[in-house]
Amino acid sequence: MRKALVVGIDNYPGCPLQGCRNDSEAIKDLLANNENGDPNFSVFKKDDVPTKGELREHIKKCFDGDCEAALFYYSGHGYIDSVGGYLVTPDYSPNDWGVSLDEVLTIANQSKCRERIIILDSCYSGQMGNINTSGQNTAVINEGVTILSVCREFETSMEIDGHGVFTSLLVEALKGGAADITGAISAGGIYAFIDKALGPWEQRPVFKTNVSHFTSIRKVTPQVDIKTIRRLAELFTEEYSEVQLDPSFEPTNTPGCPHEVVEPYAKQPNTETFSVLQKLEGIGLVVPTGEEHMYYAAMNSGSCHLTPMGKQYWRLVKDGKI
Repeated sequence: MRKALVVGIDNYPGCPLQGCRNDSEAIKDLLANNENGDPNFSVFKKDDVPTKGELREHIKKCFDGDCEAALFYYSGHGYIDSVGGYLVTPDYSPNDWGVSLDEVLTIANQSKCRERIIILDSCYSGQMGNINTSGQNTAVINEGVTILSVCREFETSMEIDGHGVFTSLLVEALKGGAADITGAISAGGIYAFIDKALGPWEQRPVFKTNVSHFTSIRKVTPQVDIKTIRRLAELFTEEYSEVQLDPSFEPTNTPGCPHEVVEPYAKQPNTETFSVLQKLEGIGLVVPTGEEHMYYAAMNSGSCHLTPMGKQYWRLVKDGKI
């Protein structure tokens, strides 16, 4: 079982926000189902939570039990003082701002859920997990916990066109921008996508994790069918081996085509194999050896080999992990 708590708070007395409920609605829809419609997270969405006590109770319920994965997403005001950082609730008052980031992390750290993911779109949220030891900040995160926050502990988050900038990028990441070759979207992939999209002078996302492997947060249609990727171990006997090509692999090398052709002419199953190799080239797993394009590698009786990433996926296929 996978469950998610999604919170967006706009209704702050004296300092309202505009995009947080929009953010939570977009995130809820993407977490609830994978791209193919299969159910993903069981999402409980609660906007404009009025008090810190109620927000704290919802967070406890999110991380309660021993489910496969529990995810907490928050969009709203954040605050930091000399004591620590806070998720601000509408009942805030000076010296009592809301639920502390330390408390949220303690709840997640003590949870029995196998994977606990915290995503925060609020000012100063990069403070979560930090403790000050001899003047140096260190992070205390138990195994299985991942934190992805909009900005560093001294930065504010940005809004544009009714959405937080961070969540706008998060939405694009969950739609497939952060997917790996198999279509899986992990917290690490999301961080890399958002970090690359933001310029060096803008707010910087913060990523902290203590996991042995990344859980897929959402799945989308892969760039290439998984069955095609699995053929890596069939086509390449070893990760450093090469596939020998000749003109019979190029499907346009037939006497009927209006360009120069050479023997041996195109024939199956070579053209089918070549089609698979071209697809694998398109996603960065295979490259021609000594030629700019696969076409010339075939027509000049060259070869192709695995890229470093291709070797990694070759090993995954060989080990039965894909």
